[in-house]
Amino acid sequence: MQQGPPPPPPGADPQLWSWFTAVDTDRSGQLTVDELQRALVNGDWSPFNIETVRMMVNMFDADNTGTIDFNEFAGLWRYIEDWKRCFQAFDADGSGSIDAKEMHNALRTFGYNLSDRFVSILIQKFDKYGTGTGKGDVTFDNFVQACVNVKTLTDSFRAYDTDGDGWIQINYENFLELVIRQQA
Repeated sequence: MQQGPPPPPPGADPQLWSWFTAVDTDRSGQLTVDELQRALVNGDWSPFNIETVRMMVNMFDADNTGTIDFNEFAGLWRYIEDWKRCFQAFDADGSGSIDAKEMHNALRTFGYNLSDRFVSILIQKFDKYGTGTGKGDVTFDNFVQACVNVKTLTDSFRAYDTDGDGWIQINYENFLELVIRQQA
């Protein structure tokens, strides 16, 4: 006899609990990266980039289990909703994706004064359709990943930029440490 989903925890948002239990296909009470990826879609109905999903799980996995429980999921959901509003605000043409001009505007608004050349490289890196198509735009999931990467790398850089002049000098191992910590 198949059981229905367990009742929501006290004080839980019933809609959010319903989504959580629908995504928790193995009924473990924990969401894996794969379960979460199957639940998240972009505006064009494409699944979220698995790297973006991993990054978000790592950010919200407070107990370091490699999965997220309902409380962690609630925090993650708020985070996604905040990013969705942000994405929609910068998608000036309403296309459902962010082009180079919109990305430049978003990054400038976030306090990053980056060159057109760098923004072009960022768009190429996070354009899921690939750099060969000339499309040159970024879907919601990749926009989140790009912005979080810029912030994380900037924070890492600033840890070495002790005088705040925008220049650092580091040895090879310090550079590797900076990059590896960012990727963890």
